[in-house]
Amino acid sequence: MPGTAQITLLARYNAWMNNKLYEAAAALPPEELAAARGAFFGSLLATLNHIAVADTIWLKRIASHARFAAALAPLAALPTPAALNQPLFDSFADLHRQRVWLDQLILDWSAGLAEDDLQAVITYRRMNGEANRRQLGLLLLHFFNHQTHHRGQATTLLSQAGVDAGATDLLLLLPEADG
Repeated sequence: MPGTAQITLLARYNAWMNNKLYEAAAALPPEELAAARGAFFGSLLATLNHIAVADTIWLKRIASHARFAAALAPLAALPTPAALNQPLFDSFADLHRQRVWLDQLILDWSAGLAEDDLQAVITYRRMNGEANRRQLGLLLLHFFNHQTHHRGQATTLLSQAGVDAGATDLLLLLPEADG
């Protein structure tokens, strides 16, 4: 089970990588962002939308737990996406603003987690209606891994478009060991 130090590190990595990815993607014109490139979600814009959709769905599920409702209250104003491929925004600029907002919410919320919060059981329904119950700490491993998975796809799409997102390893955020 991860601890809060690992979760806050993953939240920092998430925000850092999203910033790098969106800066790289901003070099492309709108038609290149929306171009079908054979990826699972088609285009780079659709892939970035999917990551925001999944983050919104997971954060709203977590916010349904009384322990986290206040810290994640800003999510209440957002509609729950109906599908994993639902475009939240057609505009890259609008999606980028939403991404920055989501990342700050994730950073702020994760910084306030206590070790025992990671044991909380989140009850939710998958998109197909299937009921599930999982510990928050383990769900957060999935949450951050999912983002990393699709950001890897996005960096490939950027590369296909001739844009280098640069180094993407979590290792870059890890401090050197003493001695």
